[in-house]
Amino acid sequence: MSIIELDSVKYSWPGTSVPVIDIDHFSINQGDKVFLKGPSGTGKSTLLGLIAGVNLPDRGEINVLGHNINQMKGSQRDHFRADHMGYIFQMFNLLPYLSVTENVCLPCHFSKRRKQKALAHSSSLPIEARRLLNDLQLGDELIHRPVAELSIGQQQRVAAARALIGQPELVIADEPSSALDTDARESFINLLFQECEREDSTLLFVSHDNTLSPLFDHQIELGNINRASSSNKPAPLSKHQQASVAMERI
Repeated sequence: MSIIELDSVKYSWPGTSVPVIDIDHFSINQGDKVFLKGPSGTGKSTLLGLIAGVNLPDRGEINVLGHNINQMKGSQRDHFRADHMGYIFQMFNLLPYLSVTENVCLPCHFSKRRKQKALAHSSSLPIEARRLLNDLQLGDELIHRPVAELSIGQQQRVAAARALIGQPELVIADEPSSALDTDARESFINLLFQECEREDSTLLFVSHDNTLSPLFDHQIELGNINRASSSNKPAPLSKHQQASVAMERI
């Protein structure tokens, strides 16, 4: 069963005519652990924005969990994303004024569905957050501290727990290990695999680091599926466009 399916998808930034994304077909099956690779600036984050419904394609169809993203209104896409997708950002996008536990529980305040699924595991959201953090090897002594006091590796685990809480069917990771050394990256990815399997989540992991690809079930080179010419790059993004790509998609 395909959890993501793109057909004849084209996308250009508003105000430009040169496509950033031009994909004939792309699909990911339920339960897959997929490594999507490609150099910086080749459209990886743009593709993720289309899959998450933050942006809509100029043409073509994007189906996620059997739902056509193109046909949803903006508020419907927001609710769908909150219910079914967990997102790990390159810079993690944790809220500095919240504790570790509060950051992890945040998606459940936007999604009744994920809250119900989290409470099916544990008697309260903080207890479920603690379970995930412990599974990701973050100790109890850290869970009430402000996230700004944590190391990069610890913040990474908090971001992963936030993405996983409430068993979203799809977990998207956008360059989440770029700030870690090689050994720490591999350790984190193995922990992420274990949790995705436990939560029955499909994983789409995006990176330019080819050394990580052997760890995954499937490896996809973006340049092999995206026909948009890398030599015909669109104009620089406006601040609004940059914010659209970087915004929190929980």
